Amino acid sequence: MEKKIHFYVSRKNVLTWLVALCMVCSAVARIVIVGEKGTGDSLYVWSQILLPMAAVLLYSAIILLNGKERFYQTAIPVWFLSAYYCFTFPGYGFDKLMNGLFFIAMLFIAVLYTQISCGKVKATVLIIPLALFPLAVLLYVDRAAVMACDVAALSPLLPDILAAAGLVLVVFAMQVHSDGAYHPTWGDRSDGRRIRTLAPMAQITAFFQVERNTCSNLFEESFEISHVERYIRQKRKEGMTDFGLTHVLLAAYVRGLCKYPQLNRFISGQKVFSRGEDIQYCMVVKKEMTLESPDTSIKVHLCRTDTAQDIYKKLNAAVESVKASQELDSGIDNLISYLNLIPSIVLKFVVWLLKLLDYFGLLPKFLLELSPFHGSLFFTSMGSLGIRPIYHHLYDFGNLPVFGAFGCKRRALEVQEDGSIIQKKYIDVKFTLDERIVDGYYYATFFKHYRSILRHPEILDQAPEEIIPDID
Repeated sequence: MEKKIHFYVSRKNVLTWLVALCMVCSAVARIVIVGEKGTGDSLYVWSQILLPMAAVLLYSAIILLNGKERFYQTAIPVWFLSAYYCFTFPGYGFDKLMNGLFFIAMLFIAVLYTQISCGKVKATVLIIPLALFPLAVLLYVDRAAVMACDVAALSPLLPDILAAAGLVLVVFAMQVHSDGAYHPTWGDRSDGRRIRTLAPMAQITAFFQVERNTCSNLFEESFEISHVERYIRQKRKEGMTDFGLTHVLLAAYVRGLCKYPQLNRFISGQKVFSRGEDIQYCMVVKKEMTLESPDTSIKVHLCRTDTAQDIYKKLNAAVESVKASQELDSGIDNLISYLNLIPSIVLKFVVWLLKLLDYFGLLPKFLLELSPFHGSLFFTSMGSLGIRPIYHHLYDFGNLPVFGAFGCKRRALEVQEDGSIIQKKYIDVKFTLDERIVDGYYYATFFKHYRSILRHPEILDQAPEEIIPDID
């Protein structure tokens, strides 16, 4: 199957700025010229002023802020413009047949632009006639004013002329990504790429099993840690004074994803997505081990090439940056403090709206970055609290698919083959897993590999020999 091409516009290209300028001038001209009349009619204000203004300003914002990776999103304002023209044309008094034909033409324009912008149709030059067609129709309707060069009569068309000019210029600003990498398209989220090659059953499972906690599998394992403890002592001798079990268990998990990348997937909006190389590790930080001490959540971005030393540096830097402050006032705490100012009935609506936006992948990226409910893995140490590990629930809000906890070290007497009894040291680990991202066999194979890594933790000092991609 031939791969789609991916278009983009660069802010380094002067044509991109000219497109944005045309769109902004179109909005200004619409306020100055079109806004002078009919402002008492709410339908007129909505269809002839607000709708086209929103379209051109949104187009300008997309190409300037997100044109490098998500140029395809410019199809959204083009649909808005098509709707605007569908409201405008019937006002010229044509019969139902002509109005219907014009509506079909505008629908065709919006669909074709969508196909071009996301790379399914490569003939970008087709955007030019698409942009000029509705303007040509309006000029034909006002042909008497055109022939008479009546500037006053044609001035209401200036915003449409500027918008069409912007769409024509964008054809020359568009470029093709030539790096061979995958770039986002419709259906992808800002935090993940949608998996489109799943088996039919895997695609539909999330529609029948909606809530994450009703789809949780509980996994418990005990790991013998003699090799791990020697490894930790060696790391501390090398200057990593805070190096501990959390770093080893997390580094082993990250290394396991090199061979089993599908554990870095998640479910959102009843669809399966992959985070690719971005491993988002979440944890709770408590400033002091006291009942009164506040706690907060942090998120650390890891990648599959990270060694144990890399993970140690990233994790400790994130923890120290929080503990160094007078109070645990991370971004998520500040956001929650603002939400708490909202009256309860309004807050309930705000939370519903956030869930709706998250369902469709429309949550702003800064909120996803703050949220402890969105990530690859939540890992917590019960050993630091002096208790055994627990099965921690997953969160129905967000997309976190794995929650792990490990407890205190324990000793066990074991009988050997020769009849002797020796003492070994173990650590118990419990995981709560979203069963919808992979099947049971995949989970089982991963944890066997995870155990083998912990038997030889020294391999975590070197970069992985092989990294298997989740999606080709």
